[in-house]
Amino acid sequence: MTMQRRPLGGGRTLAALGAVVVLAGAVLPWWRLGRPGELPPLSGNAFEGSGILVFLVAVATLALVALPYAMGDRPTAIDRWISYAMLAVVGWIGLLFRVVQLTLEGAFRFDEPAQVFTNGPGLWVAGIGLGILARAVYRMTREPAYR
Repeated sequence: MTMQRRPLGGGRTLAALGAVVVLAGAVLPWWRLGRPGELPPLSGNAFEGSGILVFLVAVATLALVALPYAMGDRPTAIDRWISYAMLAVVGWIGLLFRVVQLTLEGAFRFDEPAQVFTNGPGLWVAGIGLGILARAVYRMTREPAYR
């Protein structure tokens, strides 16, 4: 007897991709202070302050994508677009609050315009991942409710 699995769907695939991008951004530096030649430069990533929310949202999104397959053939009430939307909102709040914290702490000082991108690539990558997750939520609202 073979069991037929439901297809993952484009929205959930996009949500998983966004979560992986956010996880990559979480381990990259979110900020760095120091000039070339000075040792050691100060830096930090998503595991400080409210940035941890961004990491936890990525992990929870991956768990939510895998949940229907862990439950077997029974549909789960939590596997709806609104769950992914709540995760995306929490992730954006965590990211924006961390940016405000870093701004108030003075961690965003740039000698050159390009340092906006080079001193905190993880912040940008995490933002792109959250954008992908938000797009996935929009796409899920357009998919048929088969779960």
